[in-house]
Amino acid sequence: MSDSIEQKFQKKGLKLTDQRRTIARVILESKEAYGESDHPDVDELYNRVSKIDPKISIATVYRTVKLFEEAGILTKHDFKGGKARYELNDDHNHLIDIKTGEIIEFVDEEINQLQKKIAEKYGYTLVDHRVELYGVKKKPQ
Repeated sequence: MSDSIEQKFQKKGLKLTDQRRTIARVILESKEAYGESDHPDVDELYNRVSKIDPKISIATVYRTVKLFEEAGILTKHDFKGGKARYELNDDHNHLIDIKTGEIIEFVDEEINQLQKKIAEKYGYTLVDHRVELYGVKKKPQ
């Protein structure tokens, strides 16, 4: 992510309160602590946040997640059959195993270029994208 959460908030004219800062820290640390396939839902974020600051309510977490999403800090995912899940908006794609639920994050410059090319072909400038591939792991031969 090129801008810090503080910078994104400043650009939007929003205040980063202590509670929002705590929630942001938990989100930032989620990938390190839980691995790249960690895409917590709001309930899981609340569980993690409340261990740090028990005074933060689940309503505050919901409002903050919505605010972060609107500010472009978080991306909301509705992976098939589950709750809405969130992660930092850092321009990567997903390969989801439909049997195990494993989520592999990847960046592929070829796909990124193709998306831009398609947008330009139809007279658009690409401002965002989301790629979710669904599959099953091949059995070793």
